[in-house]
Amino acid sequence: MKKLILLFVGFLFATSCSSVKTYNKQIASLHTVEDLQKDVDKLYKQLKKHHPKLYQYTPKNILDFKFDSLKNTIKQPMNSREFYKQLAPVVTNVRQGHVLVSSANKRFTRKEGKLLRKKKFEFYDLDFEYLDNKLYVKSTRGKDSTLIGNQVVKIEDDLTSDLIKIFKTQFASDGYNTTLHNRFVGKNFKTFYYRNKGFVDSLKVTFKNKDSVFFKTFKRLKKEEKKKKTKTDSIKKTKPKKLTKEEKKSNRLKSKKKRKYNNKHGYIASRKQYTRNLNFIGKDSAIALMKIRAFSIGSYKEFYKKSFAKLDSAKTKYFILDLRDNGGGRISEIDNLYSYLTNTNYQFILESEVNNRVPFMKFIMSNTSSNSLKIVGVLLSPIIVAHNLLKTKKKDGKLFYRFNKYSKVKAPNPLHFKGKMYVLINGNSFSASSILSTHLKANQRATFVGEETGGAYNGTVAGIYKLYQLPTSKLKVRMGLMQIEAPQKQTPDGFGVKPDIEIIPTIEDRNLNIDTELEWVLNDIKNKKN
Repeated sequence: MKKLILLFVGFLFATSCSSVKTYNKQIASLHTVEDLQKDVDKLYKQLKKHHPKLYQYTPKNILDFKFDSLKNTIKQPMNSREFYKQLAPVVTNVRQGHVLVSSANKRFTRKEGKLLRKKKFEFYDLDFEYLDNKLYVKSTRGKDSTLIGNQVVKIEDDLTSDLIKIFKTQFASDGYNTTLHNRFVGKNFKTFYYRNKGFVDSLKVTFKNKDSVFFKTFKRLKKEEKKKKTKTDSIKKTKPKKLTKEEKKSNRLKSKKKRKYNNKHGYIASRKQYTRNLNFIGKDSAIALMKIRAFSIGSYKEFYKKSFAKLDSAKTKYFILDLRDNGGGRISEIDNLYSYLTNTNYQFILESEVNNRVPFMKFIMSNTSSNSLKIVGVLLSPIIVAHNLLKTKKKDGKLFYRFNKYSKVKAPNPLHFKGKMYVLINGNSFSASSILSTHLKANQRATFVGEETGGAYNGTVAGIYKLYQLPTSKLKVRMGLMQIEAPQKQTPDGFGVKPDIEIIPTIEDRNLNIDTELEWVLNDIKNKKN
């Protein structure tokens, strides 16, 4: 029996290695013009089949022309990465931020992956921000904090300005706004560099600090191992203290409490920071600041319940909600948060337009789904199909999916905040952040400070996604399957939630460690008090 198991494991390992080798050869080889043109046709067919708002911002005749033009410009064979650089800018013409093309990157065997996990690429310790048409180091997760505030001039032989120009063509905001581009390209610069250049072991980066220009080479190094205590003859080896049952129990409870706290606040281990934070500003509890980095990590209900109970008991008068650089997340979380922010009955989202009566099956049976997920999907298909059919209905020639929990009218939470509210937004406030902002803006519940959100006021196509892999190039394309929108609308369509007070930070502000948007709010509160 043991021999059979070992033989089976060996077979799986050999198959996996062979699969990785085949895939890497496929994406690196030159694909024929005909095969690449077929990939273009298949992608456009998938978009037309599944995307419910494909022509919301770009008319059909123009989008048809864009895809046809791409096919006509493919005159010679190219590999998958070069094809990505041609395809991604065309897909952005859909002008829907959740439609995203990913490049096909090298895969690694289990053995190679294990060795890679023991290493750390120094370049990935840097976080960037694009301000004043220049790329700067915003923060570092490593030991070298001297790079913060320095401009990135070149990476290898490429000018950063040229790279940014290319990267900006490879993703879209919702509609016509442009604020997302500057924020998103800075925040995700490392991702775009990897998509365009592929896997590297070192990078030579040229920096500029005032008039001084210097460079640094970032390498992939072995992770630091915990230093082992050296034995010395002068120090006797002491046995660790044997813990009592009570002490062991106390340690377990402390560990459990810490895990619960981390889950409630959405702890991000790689950054050693929390997704959800609540702090009071000043000596008293009159001003509260809640920073939410995303709506997608950890359990949120207890955090919001305790936070607003604290505001209520402290009789907090001013509440600042910071949604800057919040890319979105769960509808359930923003619905829960909004119940604490509104003072009137509300309907959070409308019924969602879809292109198919069984959208969840389309998600499960995508050609990128694992075999195990597909098997589960097939086994549960009677339940999933029945559920989807009950939830969908046809209206005015269109299909709509009904989220009962979020589309029914609800009352505010009894602990809802009753004082003056401010919301900080920027171009990276996207998707769920924009839907939440739409409600607060439409009901004049808060003063908005910052810049226009990257997500559209009138909704976005998201909900659940289909991740489709093109057969020849192996590029993956993500597309939303549901139109998620609040009941409120604005004209013209295609723009984000705009601030009441527009403030765009500069590199000087960053170097002086000044949060310009927050400073404006605090000054406004001070004036109101006076």
